Amino acid sequence: MQTLIPIVLSGGSGTRLWPLSREQYPKQLLPLVGEDSLLQATIRRTEGFTGIQLEAPMVVCNEEYRFVIAEQLRLIDKAGTILLEPTGRNTAPALTLAALAAMRDGADPILLVMPSDHIILDTAAFQEAVRKGVTLATEGKVVTFGITPDSPETGFGYIQFGDALTGGGAYHISRFVEKPDLATAQTYLDDGSYLWNSGLFMLRASIWIDAISLCHKDILVACRAAWDEGSIDGEFLRVGKESFAQCPSDSIDYAVMERIAAGESSLPLGAVIPLVAGWSDVGAWDSLWEVLPKDSNGNASQGDVLLHDCRNTLVMSGGRLVACVGVEDVVVVETPDAILVVHKNKTQDVKKIVDSLKLEGRSEGRLHRKVFRPWGWYDGIDAGERFQVKRIVVKPGASLSLQMHRHRAEHWIVVCGTAKVTRGDSSYLLSENESTFIPLGTRHRLENPGCVPLEMIEVQSGSYLGEDDIVRFEDIYGR
Repeated sequence: MQTLIPIVLSGGSGTRLWPLSREQYPKQLLPLVGEDSLLQATIRRTEGFTGIQLEAPMVVCNEEYRFVIAEQLRLIDKAGTILLEPTGRNTAPALTLAALAAMRDGADPILLVMPSDHIILDTAAFQEAVRKGVTLATEGKVVTFGITPDSPETGFGYIQFGDALTGGGAYHISRFVEKPDLATAQTYLDDGSYLWNSGLFMLRASIWIDAISLCHKDILVACRAAWDEGSIDGEFLRVGKESFAQCPSDSIDYAVMERIAAGESSLPLGAVIPLVAGWSDVGAWDSLWEVLPKDSNGNASQGDVLLHDCRNTLVMSGGRLVACVGVEDVVVVETPDAILVVHKNKTQDVKKIVDSLKLEGRSEGRLHRKVFRPWGWYDGIDAGERFQVKRIVVKPGASLSLQMHRHRAEHWIVVCGTAKVTRGDSSYLLSENESTFIPLGTRHRLENPGCVPLEMIEVQSGSYLGEDDIVRFEDIYGR
């Protein structure tokens, strides 16, 4: 029985789905379709295989997302490996690290490489394609999955397929092509031998290592050095930061697949399997509208939404009532700190808004008002001259770092649960409706010793209230 490891690449930021997707909480962590996040849905998509020994998933991500991803795996009862990239270097180095990790005990499993931020509505069709891919990957081929196109899409790369392979359902790869203009995309659609490039791959770990060594040896050298310098940090696998920083940045397609398609004799054979499974890369708001359920007027909505005389519109509410009257082909997205209104044929330009926010140094481009931490989360509910108010929720058994602030004092009021407070040399418990004061410059720590979430209100006051005004002395999360 073949061993299969799902490799989930989770490094993207999804800026075209702002304001829901942001740099520090990107689209793969969001439940855009159904209750699961895109990451969770990607992992669940591999459940239920027969005739395949399915191993725990491996998620490759950057350090900023590690605790949220660990929590999302826990919520779906998946004890997977979380491999941390010190810095983003695109998909080829990410897969190289994953292959080295998969082979660390002398094994040579088949890797099913999946982006974490795509939607596939037909799981059965996806799994049937994967079963075909297992046979090909076992034979040493590099398998990719191409989406059968239904429109002249200019936002995707394309794969041209050639002759059918023995056994049916798969084809030789003729070439990979870049994102085309509309006229070229229409010729690809009319030709019938082109598929959208899905970013899904399947191959043995050793096959990838051999291929990247032949095509881009500097990537393998840097990744191997980083891997050899790595360590286990609780539930995370870390690699050497300085060595990985020397790694060139390149994609799987550019680094290896284009040369396989060109038929270089020293490389393994490539194969592409057509896939019709309700796939979407959810690259912008109009593509999300396409996959969501709609009413008789073509409207899709989520949250507290009222529509009157609207057509082909997407409206998403994060909390407040959003009412639309007489609009057509529009996207409206409401969050606690930002509202987006964009015509559906301009959704690719949302990234320009995010770029402008970054240039202006505004936080709305990077993080939400509600910010997740390994111990729980906080929501910045109000702010003004020399003050800030936060709602803080600490998970049972969790603890913030032992820390101090140079520029602010804090008042804590317990709303629900029990708080253990360390302030200077003293330690004490606070119950519901009790409060305490943390003077500027005082060492302090907040813990939840109870079995229910601790909820509290924090009022900060001082000359500077930024999150970087934290001096940590002890931290169980290694920050």
